[in-house]
Amino acid sequence: MKDLARFSGKEAQTSLPSQPSQVPLKVQLLTISEEEAGQRIDNFLLRICKGVPKSHIYRVLRSGEVRVNKGRIDQTYRLEQGDIVRIPPVRVAEKPEQNVPGAEFRILLEDSHLLVIDKPAGVAVHGGSGVSYGVIEQLRASRPQAKFLELVHRLDRDTSGILLLAKKRSALTNLHDQIREGGIDKRYLVLVHGDWQNPRQHIKLPLFKYNAPDGERRVRVQADGMASHTVFNLLRKYGTFALLEAELKTGRTHQIRVHLASSGFAIAGDDKYGDFALNRALQKADASRIALKRMFLHAHQITFIHPETGKPVTLNAPLPPECERFLKSLEQTPF
Repeated sequence: MKDLARFSGKEAQTSLPSQPSQVPLKVQLLTISEEEAGQRIDNFLLRICKGVPKSHIYRVLRSGEVRVNKGRIDQTYRLEQGDIVRIPPVRVAEKPEQNVPGAEFRILLEDSHLLVIDKPAGVAVHGGSGVSYGVIEQLRASRPQAKFLELVHRLDRDTSGILLLAKKRSALTNLHDQIREGGIDKRYLVLVHGDWQNPRQHIKLPLFKYNAPDGERRVRVQADGMASHTVFNLLRKYGTFALLEAELKTGRTHQIRVHLASSGFAIAGDDKYGDFALNRALQKADASRIALKRMFLHAHQITFIHPETGKPVTLNAPLPPECERFLKSLEQTPF
């Protein structure tokens, strides 16, 4: 990859593309719109200059080559509507263009500020870690006219259910504020194996994120981890299984999965923290019980304050058909 390159060229003033297809190869003057306002200059440049190392971005910031309204700024400067940002020429090694197939998903709500979908299990929310593309890239590909589209939060690849996306930066920052303040109520349906007793149970275990030797992101209970709190409500028992509703009081990575596994209750089909022998047995049909080919964890309800109207919104996504069928088969053939 080549370093930042200077070469002559007439400065051109233009409006900022929300999903840039390439980095600038000449000096550009970009005018910040209402939706781009509020973000730090370093984050703005990292988004615009796709493929340029962070060290290069901070180098041009320190050198003064990036200017706002013709003046020097530091990396903590927050952009305001109407600011004119000077971006110097940047050159990176050309990468083959990736064809991302556009896709649409079941829509639970869409307006000028939000897009809320029902994500199927087995689909990543974004590319990375061996995944070429995910929900966000597919939605952007199917909506090339969209000026702004960003994930508000994430779901594990094997978790299905409600996923929020913002169509305006103001909506994104508003919802992130609600998440930080604990103002968004997220609830999941989860099937666990074991003798669950309490109608309502609080689990408070600190969670620590780390990378396994193979580079995979993992989470474990550890005393110096992040404070984490989940409330579980017993909905129904199916033999040695229990269907629970999980209320997230904090939003840590893999929180529900690790809280349950560390408490002795494996999620059916969880291939990372679950009971592997149990999973192998569930993948094969037995008598009238059908096979379970996925993790039984589904984000089924969310409540938040709409960023434009200020009114509470509650959305629901029913259990996917394969999960419903599995529960019905457990009624006939208890495990």
